[in-house]
Amino acid sequence: MKQRMSSEFIYQLFALLIAIIVVHALYVGIIRPAAKAHLEREAAQAAAGEEVVATRSLAVVLGDYEQESCFILLIWALAIMGYKSRRGSRERAMLDRRLLDIPEGTTVLPQDAREYSRALEALPEVEQDYLLPRTLISALQRFATTGSIQAVSDTIKENCEIEADRLDTEMSMVRYIAWAIPSIGFIGTVRGIGDALGQAYKAVEGDISGVTASLGVAFNSTFVALVLSIILMFCMHQLQLSQERLVLDSQRYADKRLLRFLVAS
Repeated sequence: MKQRMSSEFIYQLFALLIAIIVVHALYVGIIRPAAKAHLEREAAQAAAGEEVVATRSLAVVLGDYEQESCFILLIWALAIMGYKSRRGSRERAMLDRRLLDIPEGTTVLPQDAREYSRALEALPEVEQDYLLPRTLISALQRFATTGSIQAVSDTIKENCEIEADRLDTEMSMVRYIAWAIPSIGFIGTVRGIGDALGQAYKAVEGDISGVTASLGVAFNSTFVALVLSIILMFCMHQLQLSQERLVLDSQRYADKRLLRFLVAS
């Protein structure tokens, strides 16, 4: 378990570094130059006395630092959820395997529990750490110790509840990012409005270009942050739904493939 947590932390750290490098490279190489060219073209047309038709350039909408930060956080969160989704898929694959070969009509007594545990303990160490094998091993060990079917049922339920709580706790970083993205967008809004108010004297003199540019920063950052937050929340809820189904299906698997065969001595 500690080794898995350590490898997951390293994965998250590298995912953040890669997200920063990739997004910043795109902004420096493509998005900001395109936004700058678009704004300079409109400024040149206005200086020449031509009628400027304002258009919403995607590069201009995405071009500020707040939007860059939001994209970095989005990619990081998606990488974290991808890691968890991949592990969840592997755990779900265990549900299609016959981990306990108990024929129909067979009764399992407390003294037989150790024999059935051997098949589970022979699994690779990585697979033994998955929810379903852990639950079945704990249930068989409890049955061998107590001989109580109720104790086995409680063990299965307890293991699944603990796993559900653990999965929910591990989503705390993703939930924090989902909160941070719109917050960064609002920071951009405050910054843009502050800049616009600082140039109000120019608007009084008839030059409103600085004010409109600053207000564009304010509204663009909020717009992008809210859109990215919607995307992230959808992905997060889909992952949580998958995790909840995994826990419930594992509990049903233990009830169907083990619990109904047990007979107290």
